[in-house]
Amino acid sequence: MTTTTQTMAQAWLDVLAERRRQVEAEGWTLQHDDEHPAGDLAAAASAYALFASDELNPKSLGSCEYDQVAPFMWPFHIKWWKPNLVRRALVKAAALLLAEIERLDRAKLQRKEASDA
Repeated sequence: MTTTTQTMAQAWLDVLAERRRQVEAEGWTLQHDDEHPAGDLAAAASAYALFASDELNPKSLGSCEYDQVAPFMWPFHIKWWKPNLVRRALVKAAALLLAEIERLDRAKLQRKEASDA
């Protein structure tokens, strides 16, 4: 396995592990995710990605202080805003995007099953 493949594999494994942690440790089950309005999980993901971008982008210089204040799109109670390391925030963002995609797929399947009934 090449170094590039190993890095890609590790990043993906970290995202999947975070998604599993969200479900198993935090209790954010699929049913819980389905109760959120469409886009909430994507908004949370974008907030973590914005934090990371603010920290990484030389034009930003970390000037928005998202490590202290949640971005405006953060849809949840402030106690759940937990940015830390940039890579960790990106892993959380990717896992939240995965959760939103899963929620969309389940909703589509439920609509199809309802129309077939």
